[in-house]
Amino acid sequence: MSASAYFQKRLLPAQADAEEFGWLQIAGRLQAPALLGRTRLDNDHDVLVYEDVFASGRCRLLLGDLIALADHGRISTAEVAHLIDAVCDDLIAQTSATGRPAPLSACVPALYADRIRPGGRVDAWYNDELSLTDPRTGEHVPLRELTGYTVTVNDGPPLLLDLPAAIGSARTALHPDSQWISAVTQGDPTEPNIATSAVGACWLDFEYAGRNTLAGEIANFLWYLLALGGWLVPTYQPDVYARTMHHHLPAAATPTAVQATLSVRHRRLDLHHRWPTSPGRRTALARLLARITTDLGDAAGLPAHQQLHAITPFLTLRILGVIPPHLLTPADLLLLTAKLTQAQHLQNPTPFTHTDPLPALAPVETP
Repeated sequence: MSASAYFQKRLLPAQADAEEFGWLQIAGRLQAPALLGRTRLDNDHDVLVYEDVFASGRCRLLLGDLIALADHGRISTAEVAHLIDAVCDDLIAQTSATGRPAPLSACVPALYADRIRPGGRVDAWYNDELSLTDPRTGEHVPLRELTGYTVTVNDGPPLLLDLPAAIGSARTALHPDSQWISAVTQGDPTEPNIATSAVGACWLDFEYAGRNTLAGEIANFLWYLLALGGWLVPTYQPDVYARTMHHHLPAAATPTAVQATLSVRHRRLDLHHRWPTSPGRRTALARLLARITTDLGDAAGLPAHQQLHAITPFLTLRILGVIPPHLLTPADLLLLTAKLTQAQHLQNPTPFTHTDPLPALAPVETP
């Protein structure tokens, strides 16, 4: 195989073990690049060699590129809908083939169990030093002191903000013995990890592959389409998209806090924001929500008409456990706090997934 038809992934040995084990779990079950070999480097790193599915012609675009191109009017949104359906179809098919109720302790732990455990990532990040900033006065208010504050978003119904309760509820729901519908999946359905091919979705990156909860897969995918893909990852982890995406188009889903009032006296946070989505991302979100509230939700064992509410603990972990909050601008931390509050009061349909439609963006040249 020519050098242009494979790529190398350099990892620490323990990471390479997890990646190789994950690939073995899904090989033959999901469409994925061939694993061609593994070698040890002198500096105690291992290299996994994979087929380059783009150079070999098996795949054309990553999901993130597909969404961006549709956002800029360069391809049809039908292509986005088709790939979202292919992802959902794969999850349902894997549930049919390998699905069973399982305790969370029997599932891949890194994205959820490790992060919510006492003293884990969420406790470390959301400590007593983290504060919100009143945009009018510049006053800093510790986030944990906002327990019991009333939050309104875009003049919606008043909601109760309680960060410790949100963390505690997720910890209780995601107890190691908690039971969930699980299946053997890739484990991290995100825009850089899914490619489009002639026969459906092709899955990339196998660090979290193995037995995973379907509710967690759904929450992961939903939060990526809503916030991580168009906003948080390009803003705070730009190297991820610089390393993976083929078309480096401008982000088209960056929310803006239009007006915010944080009143200690009245124990209120009132936020007006815009959450723009152009056609590609809007199509992806709409198609995924349609599948969550029908056959995908059924496969995951989510109760009818309460599917989003049922994935609240996993969404809480996605919101809190991906981007370190101390890196966020004051306005972005306000937006994230508002989304966390909405996530604790999920309904079908819900303001949590509401976005502001935008027309296709102006075409831009790409390298």
